[in-house]
Amino acid sequence: MRPVRGIGDVTAGDDLAELITRAAPWLADGDVLVVTSKIVSKAEGRLVEVPADGPDREEARQRALAGETARVVARRGPTTIVQTHHGFVMAAAGIDASNVDKTHLVLLPADPDASARALRADLLRRGLDVAVIISDTMGRAWRNGLTDVALGAAGIEAFRDHRGEIDPYGNELSLTQMAVIDELSAAAELVKGKRDRVPVAVVRGYPRSAEGSGAAVLVRDSESDMFSLGTAEARASGLRAAAGLGDQRAANADPAAVERALDTVSGLLTAGVTRRPDGVRLTPAGDGPAALIRLGTDSHRLRAALAAEGVPTVATIDDDGTTLTFGDPS
Repeated sequence: MRPVRGIGDVTAGDDLAELITRAAPWLADGDVLVVTSKIVSKAEGRLVEVPADGPDREEARQRALAGETARVVARRGPTTIVQTHHGFVMAAAGIDASNVDKTHLVLLPADPDASARALRADLLRRGLDVAVIISDTMGRAWRNGLTDVALGAAGIEAFRDHRGEIDPYGNELSLTQMAVIDELSAAAELVKGKRDRVPVAVVRGYPRSAEGSGAAVLVRDSESDMFSLGTAEARASGLRAAAGLGDQRAANADPAAVERALDTVSGLLTAGVTRRPDGVRLTPAGDGPAALIRLGTDSHRLRAALAAEGVPTVATIDDDGTTLTFGDPS
């Protein structure tokens, strides 16, 4: 791992291939360049002009954030985690105010894989067959601290796929795909640093075997993302689902799950509750319209609690109350 020093300030329209080869005449075929996304963004003019300070600056930053956001994932205090139009899940859409003058914010490259391909092609025209990784810093959902990851790549495979290989104990590996361009990005940050004005590092000796399909393949699609929502957003989604509960009978209702649901609402119901082998019977606490309205509220509250425990119900309403039926219909 070797830093590339002396690149200097990058401005819109600069030729990154020229700047890098001038600063690193020792580059060789087979090297992997890990390039900080910020200089790519600067060269591509991905800057937003903002006031240097005051409330107008924050308003401008919020407008920029809205423009870069495809979906808000979570909010807590001043921190907003969003999914960008690229599919990355990042704090503040990766918008950065560091290492740039105070009157500008830097956005992520519009298409990091395309940027990586373009830089690799420019270097090829100069006679250098090198891979390019465009990196940026991200947090991790379950770990403190930051690490650099790959946003774009060209000339290198994103994964080292071990599936189908046999480990030393004779076990076939079935899930192991190492995100090598993320690993190389993180390692490169150790020599680039955050305040040393070293936006490029070179990895030498990593075996490249193919052109690669870019870094976009690292973005997990929504179908396989088990943690796509933040806490508040997941709660809001659950409340929306509760508002639209329909009738559905459970094949087998777990008695422990039913008890947990009843415990959840035990201090909230005014209706009388009677357990049955195949469900729960609720009766109004009194006579008159108000008691019936409250019965409806209580019935839906208990249905939502049961659904949260994986126990769907069929609601049957008669003149004397509501029966929430579950269990084997036979």
